Amino acid sequence: MNENAKPLAGIKVLDIATFVAAPFAAASMAEFGAEVIKIEKPGVGDSLRNLGTSSETGDSWFWINEARNKKCITLDLKQQQGAELFRRMVKQADVVIENFRPGTLERWGLGFEQLQKINPGLIMLRISAYGQDGPKKDLPGFARIAQAYAGLTYLTGTQETAPLIPGSTTLADYLSGLYGAYGIMLALRSRDQTGKGQIIDVALHDGIFRFLDEIAVVYDKTGMVRERMGTETDSSCPHSHYPTADGKWVAIACTNDKMFSRLAEVMQQPDLASEKKWGLKQSRLADRDAVNKVVTVFTSSLAREDLIQRCADGDVPCGPVSSIADIFSEEQFAVRDTLTTVEDPRIGSVKTQGVVPKLSDTPGEINHLGKGMGADTRSVLQEWLDIEEDDYLELEQMGVV
Repeated sequence: MNENAKPLAGIKVLDIATFVAAPFAAASMAEFGAEVIKIEKPGVGDSLRNLGTSSETGDSWFWINEARNKKCITLDLKQQQGAELFRRMVKQADVVIENFRPGTLERWGLGFEQLQKINPGLIMLRISAYGQDGPKKDLPGFARIAQAYAGLTYLTGTQETAPLIPGSTTLADYLSGLYGAYGIMLALRSRDQTGKGQIIDVALHDGIFRFLDEIAVVYDKTGMVRERMGTETDSSCPHSHYPTADGKWVAIACTNDKMFSRLAEVMQQPDLASEKKWGLKQSRLADRDAVNKVVTVFTSSLAREDLIQRCADGDVPCGPVSSIADIFSEEQFAVRDTLTTVEDPRIGSVKTQGVVPKLSDTPGEINHLGKGMGADTRSVLQEWLDIEEDDYLELEQMGVV
């Protein structure tokens, strides 16, 4: 056995999902060696191909980035012949990934119970707006809706603004996909022990809500509803974004008294950290505006890089509020391949987000970015199902592939 083989080598995944969340789970697995077969409806394809900025290939950059390492085939699951070919593929697969509304696959005769009869070890990831059960399970939804429903949007902005988008409308998609991939790993581990597959049920709002720290227990025990605080946090101060002399911004995070004491030293105002002033967290929280004003005066006196270096010398957590242009010039991103360069057959050289996480012995990799629709249909069906050329041409004429 190759000690440096990819961790998911030999795992076969059928990705019949669309847009971002569930396909991201599949792409994450493909980066670490899984064979992911992306299945799209002939002539229609995944809607992600048309979402966002168009590339010269005709597919969006969104698709090109997020369909990385997948083999792309077309197959009409609504047609009897297409469904039968899919069942034959399921017999060999380890995982099916889908994000249709609950009940859709069952209506096509491709629900989990039906497929498990073909393959008892099958694992199915099901990502939907509100999950597979509950009174809202049949409602449509996207990440923006999930972020609002889960409570994140309510917290984003200030008391003077409407609830704002928290940076990206796709956060819930990526987080759901990440939890989905994690769930698949757990299910594969369980299958190693029992031989049985299972369903992973992820709602788009699940991950976002789980990431909202202490908000649920605090409300349950105190009735406190956290409101929008702009750049502030309710638990620490100074813990915000501050302007610099060159018109840029930094983030400073003093989460305890020791860190604030270090900041006071960096600002050459050590008396600010005395117990009579702001040395204790509660006094800083009670006098938040005054604390932030003093910090702002200090940060505004220095250029961003000088300020960051001075804070680093004083062991104070401080970093740039980066635009994508800033990130492209950051050595740290390049050294760690967080921003990496991919040579792709369709588009040539392009920089994109690298593989996460970093494994020391069996790292993931990007072999190629998103392919054209149906690029691998013939080869995959021949390899998986021994489809003869004449039979393939007939399927093509029927619109099944």
